[in-house]
Amino acid sequence: MFTICILFFLLFFVLPTKSKKISSSKISLFRVGRSKGEMVSMEQHLPPELVSNILSRLPSKDLLKCKRVCKSWFDIITDPHFVSNHYVVYNNLQSHEENLLVISRPFLSGLKTHISLLSWNLNDPQKHVSSALLNLPNEYNSDHKYWSEIMGPCNGIYFLEGNPNVLMNPSMGQFKALPESHFTSPYGTYSLAEYFGFGFDPKSNDYKVVVIKDLWLKETDERQIGYWNAELYSLNSNSWRKPDAALPLPIEIWGSSRVHTYVNDCCHWLGYVDESGTTEDVILAFDMVKEVFRKIKVPRIRFSSKEKFATLAPFNDSSTIGVIVYPVKGTEKCFDVWVMRDYWDQGSWVKQYSFRPVEVIDKLVGFIGGNHFLWKDSDEGLVLHESDSHKTKDLKVYGKGDSLRAATYKESLVSLHR
Repeated sequence: MFTICILFFLLFFVLPTKSKKISSSKISLFRVGRSKGEMVSMEQHLPPELVSNILSRLPSKDLLKCKRVCKSWFDIITDPHFVSNHYVVYNNLQSHEENLLVISRPFLSGLKTHISLLSWNLNDPQKHVSSALLNLPNEYNSDHKYWSEIMGPCNGIYFLEGNPNVLMNPSMGQFKALPESHFTSPYGTYSLAEYFGFGFDPKSNDYKVVVIKDLWLKETDERQIGYWNAELYSLNSNSWRKPDAALPLPIEIWGSSRVHTYVNDCCHWLGYVDESGTTEDVILAFDMVKEVFRKIKVPRIRFSSKEKFATLAPFNDSSTIGVIVYPVKGTEKCFDVWVMRDYWDQGSWVKQYSFRPVEVIDKLVGFIGGNHFLWKDSDEGLVLHESDSHKTKDLKVYGKGDSLRAATYKESLVSLHR
């Protein structure tokens, strides 16, 4: 009944201000059975496009309830075009709100990871932060289940790296554990390090996870420097396979990025190559559509990895990539932001901006909107810093050790059930 009230509120007070006046003959009137107190029929029907317009303004959880109202609503809500349109329309309506999805381990005594949804209204002078813990399915609500990285959103879908690796749609409460890969390392080798990437293939309407693994020689127990092995997971087939593309070897990877840098259908890792005794930063990219690897040159924006951290991040509304550089030592740090103006031109790197010293206790744990930096403060709490205004905001969520990670939250009707 609450949802129906919302629909009629939108119909009479919101939509008339944005569209042509609706004639009374087009308005659907519900007749409620007097004795049984339930909806019996509709006297007239609203145009399907108007119903779709109204429904696209509701959150995912309400739409799951609306699917049970009648067959016509079910058909609208489950239509792929409506699912795509809802993602754009609903999330654009939330432009006055900031929403973050955060993973953290609040206790040192266990690995159990909490997933929190943080929200605050940008029009609120105090900008009070509301925090809500996600209810995890029983099979994931255990001291032995944990996650160390969060990647996304891709159309509202996220990938959590850990035990187990999972895809999730938090707005629909859906979780899907990835199956174990049946592949083994090449003969005579084994793997210790794994680095994941996550993205969406619009050509096949598929969500994919790629992992690259290092190689060690069993006989000598030595690392094969610069050499890796790759595997690819597809949600559509719910299975792993070997991509045909070869990696641009040799290359080393600094580590998993704390910021999900998915741009132009490609996921990215920051790495380096050692040429003639000189170490140079590079970016390794994997195209989820073409399923090929690409190596992107980075200008010499830091002279020592021991003195400067470097973090990849998306820029310009996720149309290109950038690198955020800041000192390793000290708590008062200056930030330099480099951006590749044209994603397909590795010679287009420019220093976009720098900002004055701010107190940073740890590495960046998130980056949103092109100028919002997320990191951990001295109390192990998550803070948000706006580089334009130089204001810092305490987000009131805490994580022990190196457990805090954050990503933008988006509502979505995309189902993980294929």
